[in-house]
Amino acid sequence: MNGVLIPHTPIAVDFWSLRRAGAARLFFLSHMHSDHTVGLSSTWARPLYCSPITAHLLHRHLQVSKQWIRVLEVGESHVLPLDEIGRETMTVTLIDANHCPGSVMFLFEGYFGTILYTGDFRYTPSMLKEPALALGKQIHTLYLDNTNCNPALVLPSRQEAAHQIIQLIRRHPQHNIKIGLYSLGKESLLEQLALEFQTWVVLSPQRLELVQLLGLADVFTVEEKAGRIHAVEHMQICRSAMLHWNQTHPTIAILPTSRKIHRSHPDIHVIPYSDHSSYSELCAFVAALKPCQVVPIVSRQPCRDYFQDSLSPMLSIPLIPDSVQQYMSSSPKKPAFLWLLEKRLKRPRTQGVVFESPQENADKSQADRDSKKTKKENLSFCPRDFEKQPSSHPLRVKKQLFPDLCSKEWDEEVPFCESQKMVTVLTAPLGFSDEEFLSPETREELGLGPPLIPRGDNNGPAATGNQSAWIEHDSPLFPRGNAAPFLATESRDLALKYLLTPVNFFQAGFSSRSFDQQVEKYHKPILKNRQETTE
Repeated sequence: MNGVLIPHTPIAVDFWSLRRAGAARLFFLSHMHSDHTVGLSSTWARPLYCSPITAHLLHRHLQVSKQWIRVLEVGESHVLPLDEIGRETMTVTLIDANHCPGSVMFLFEGYFGTILYTGDFRYTPSMLKEPALALGKQIHTLYLDNTNCNPALVLPSRQEAAHQIIQLIRRHPQHNIKIGLYSLGKESLLEQLALEFQTWVVLSPQRLELVQLLGLADVFTVEEKAGRIHAVEHMQICRSAMLHWNQTHPTIAILPTSRKIHRSHPDIHVIPYSDHSSYSELCAFVAALKPCQVVPIVSRQPCRDYFQDSLSPMLSIPLIPDSVQQYMSSSPKKPAFLWLLEKRLKRPRTQGVVFESPQENADKSQADRDSKKTKKENLSFCPRDFEKQPSSHPLRVKKQLFPDLCSKEWDEEVPFCESQKMVTVLTAPLGFSDEEFLSPETREELGLGPPLIPRGDNNGPAATGNQSAWIEHDSPLFPRGNAAPFLATESRDLALKYLLTPVNFFQAGFSSRSFDQQVEKYHKPILKNRQETTE
């Protein structure tokens, strides 16, 4: 990861690990290459400063919320607070880094002196003419892109490397050209090649969106066969791809990079076109600025010894103002969702499995049974003693259910699990009591007594709380016009018996044909009674 925490300041550049950020409160992004955005994602929730193009790409590709992105114009100076009360401020100036779209250098000026962070950059002499650098300011600390800081590595300028690519393409006039690139960068090279050879450059839709944002010449397309120059991901340039492309049309591939790459196919050409400063360019840049110290951005490749002759005398470590110290030591304000998450995590949570007291459960179950029994006694509408089966006791089936389906006598208890509270409760439909819900035939098969029905008019059972209104079904007071509710209960018998039949009987003797026969058997008397009533 290429990022720094600037000591004795609340400034972090290209550094996105909040766990290790310590006192950093101001975060800056130099450009959108992946090695400078490690740890940066859509969950980022702190103010972040960058250039306009980087801001667009940051929201577009990493889905960072716009509410946290602070856009700073390139070439202008911006004043930012260094504490919570605005007593201490600093000036930050963005300078074009000549590396990729949106890339910038940051020039910080404040109580800490003057700090220049180059990020990834390709030096040109015109950079020294930038107003922020042309005034002859003393640079106290220079954070330098040392990617190519190696005296043994000699690189041509980008203009010279582009000329090499043009000459290579001219030597293959009938070939398609595949140029391997990273997701961002070298768009100006593609534009130069398109204008040189008067051809369209085929891009992916994502890169086309980028070049349209940059305002380059209209020489790009997504149509595969529109031009002979194709920009592809650098990882696609391999031996298998070259064999595949050459089966349909002669093709060469170009990798414009200063990195050492193994050529897996003779038609793959590596051209040292680099967006990083060469060693000679770095020496010229440092000699012109004469900083007090040089800090390499790529830490695994030290380079301080190369510039000792170009450094100015070191200055003392600046004192950190009290307001800035307080700002750096205070906890950063948390977004609302972080407060909610923290509150949720602080809730006491029960660990492991909790076993309830068996005695307590037994007492509770007994109390529930007693309350139910008392309620039934108080709501009993029977004018004489009627033997009911308690709902909390196991249901005993004394007669074979579904004799046509089952050839086995069932005289076992249906288990009721009191401890686990798992039981299926059959309730009567609205307008009927539990006793009325069972037809006489079903009650006889289950070993229950005759049902009670409410006295009512010819439209159906009456809903009344008067106990004297309840009589036995075989009473002469029962009007013949009330046969409809009785017939309705007949149609429910099949469903009721279906529910009361153990599952193992269904598995042993159930078939769709026999079930249809049972349905037909139970519907015949209902239809017969309806016909008699109609006549």
